[in-house]
Amino acid sequence: MCLRLLKIEVILTNLLPWLERDLVRLLAQRGHAYLVTGTLGLGQFELAMAMAASLLCEANQQQACGHCDACHMVRAKSHPDLAVLLPETLSLALGWPLDEKTQTELDDKKRKPSKQIKLEAVQDLISFVQRTSSRGKGLVAVIYPAEAMNPIAANALLKSLEEPVGNTRFVLATEDSAALLPTIRSRCQSFVLTPPEPKLVVAWMASEGVSEKDANVWLKAAGGQPQTALAMSQSIGQTSVWQDFPKLIAKGALPSDLPAALVETPTALVGALQKLCHDAMCVSQGSEPRFFESVASTASHSSLYQLTTWAKALNVHARSSEHTLNAGLMIEALLAEAKLALASQGSAPSRGC
Repeated sequence: MCLRLLKIEVILTNLLPWLERDLVRLLAQRGHAYLVTGTLGLGQFELAMAMAASLLCEANQQQACGHCDACHMVRAKSHPDLAVLLPETLSLALGWPLDEKTQTELDDKKRKPSKQIKLEAVQDLISFVQRTSSRGKGLVAVIYPAEAMNPIAANALLKSLEEPVGNTRFVLATEDSAALLPTIRSRCQSFVLTPPEPKLVVAWMASEGVSEKDANVWLKAAGGQPQTALAMSQSIGQTSVWQDFPKLIAKGALPSDLPAALVETPTALVGALQKLCHDAMCVSQGSEPRFFESVASTASHSSLYQLTTWAKALNVHARSSEHTLNAGLMIEALLAEAKLALASQGSAPSRGC
């Protein structure tokens, strides 16, 4: 399942409702390097782009007006004082232009788009921030996700991040700040997003065409992550399909029996199975599930030892799921492993604790 990211056109005109207060707080800070962080699906990229647009806006307002020449250029991805550094895969997904050499290599199928931010891209960014501002509002560099920089690329950025030339601001956004080099984190002002109120998210999802009842189910399924919840509702469809997932896994489902969104890649399936494993361990010990309301009927008597072993195996699979030699075989193996873990028998859970 792909995380839903807003286009820059939407960010300038309709910021995610729970980010409006965060943008005011972020703009009130003074500094030259900001690190926007939080769990996946809260809108780090959207907030970083809204911050960049506000810094470059020429309407003399605190936030981007969305109507001045600068805002129009940001919307058109052509502002001369804005650099947005993304992995090539994300640039293609969001329609952000790549440099001519990279675009030619990808068009000619000489290589696949990179999921990392490489040294060459950071070197181009360093050259950019040494320029003079074209429109007098300074230079702004947005990097997302910051953890996509490999160690060599991140080290190359350190000097520019610590001592930027002129009126240059860096806005880094991440869902995994622990994966960043400590030297990157120490050079930035950290700004942590917190999960919004469920009512606010449900109202937002309703504006996107999701019923209140379904929105609550998807929000629970996504672990409270608003964008992930909306993406799941759009890719999986009916909530009953999600709730049937534990039962199908326990019966030994084939890939063809499951929603396409959950078996489109090994990574997608591993993520869903990790949620199922978490809930299975909870109900096996008499606790409430977090992601699946229906898991109790399939895992209440499963062996905690086997479930814990399965959880460790899933963590290993998560590290290699994007690099498997045969995705189809890995998916079949994951399903077989899941069935065995859920079918294992353990002692009944104690509810006296």
